[in-house]
Amino acid sequence: MEKFNQLRSIVSLRLAFAVCLLTLSFASLVFTFSSQAQNSSEGERSRVVSPSPTPATSAKPPTPQPSVKPSPKTSPSPDDGTVIDDDPIVVETNLVNLNVRVIDRNNRPVSDVQKEEFKVYEDGVEQQIFTVSKEEVPVSYGLAIDRSYSLRSQIQKVIDAGKTIIDNNKTGDETFLISFISSDKVTLEADFSKDKKFLKEELDNFYAEGGQTAVIDGVFLAAEKAASYKKGDPLTDKRRRALVVVTDGEDRNSQYSLTDLFEFLREEDIQIYIIGFVNELDPDSSLIRKSKKEKAVQLINRLATETGGRAYYPTSLDELPRIAEEITKDLRTQYVVSYYPSNTVKDGKFHSIRVSVADVKGRDKRIAITRQGRVASKD
Repeated sequence: MEKFNQLRSIVSLRLAFAVCLLTLSFASLVFTFSSQAQNSSEGERSRVVSPSPTPATSAKPPTPQPSVKPSPKTSPSPDDGTVIDDDPIVVETNLVNLNVRVIDRNNRPVSDVQKEEFKVYEDGVEQQIFTVSKEEVPVSYGLAIDRSYSLRSQIQKVIDAGKTIIDNNKTGDETFLISFISSDKVTLEADFSKDKKFLKEELDNFYAEGGQTAVIDGVFLAAEKAASYKKGDPLTDKRRRALVVVTDGEDRNSQYSLTDLFEFLREEDIQIYIIGFVNELDPDSSLIRKSKKEKAVQLINRLATETGGRAYYPTSLDELPRIAEEITKDLRTQYVVSYYPSNTVKDGKFHSIRVSVADVKGRDKRIAITRQGRVASKD
């Protein structure tokens, strides 16, 4: 009996062992099959290529809000049965817009010039004028204020000049404030704003500081900001961009050179108006060196002339209201003369521009003032 029990125990152990082996074998087979299925699935996924995006045809993109209302010819209404293509149309244009100021020999503005009386010359070649318009448009301009120590005795005049300019803003006009002292202290004091009270309060915080005056740097960075603001389609964007600079014109240590500045200004249609407080600069010169005052006046005049702006040299605060009125009137009521250049080569070169107004019998000679050229785009 004892032997029988021992034999039964041995058989039971062998049976349990066999069951364990079968269970392990079955589990191994399941795991292998699952792994193969997963690898197969991943292989299938790895061969899937994402399709290239195609434009949606079931939904129309949101209609852009143009700054100038399009004519029915260029943007037909869906109600007229016209099929509108949802794909965007990219139009490349070489249209050149010139802001032109016309004066008589006594520097009085002339406001009745007709389209056929204008002539535009590029590199000496007469161009066919596309459009001429004269309308009052909003102005986006920067007010660049010199806060360098050389103006410490005139800083209140500088602030008053800035306030007078701002007071002449009309509905839609926008102004930003930049102050400059030295090359490392050109500061955006207030971004574009229509709030005259806010802008004048910011001016009240201005004071003169020591530093190596950097007029060129201040003008360059302010012009760069004015040029880029709300820049859109030249066919519809009529907003005038300008810079009003209040300075004594004495540049001591700018990082940008005059060449850098004028190359940039030639690429952008930014008019610069300057109120120059130069009377306290040293007027003494020598045979080999211009005086500080002469250098300052030369820089101020060149900035105004090459951009189609104007330079003013007030001797008293009483002149500021008249100067501010002239600047804002000039900016808002100039002619816009547009043409497509006959030279269509995209060479990245500078092309000189000259605008003239035909003489009319019995009338004074009329003088057209605009920027001196443009830089062609480059392929």
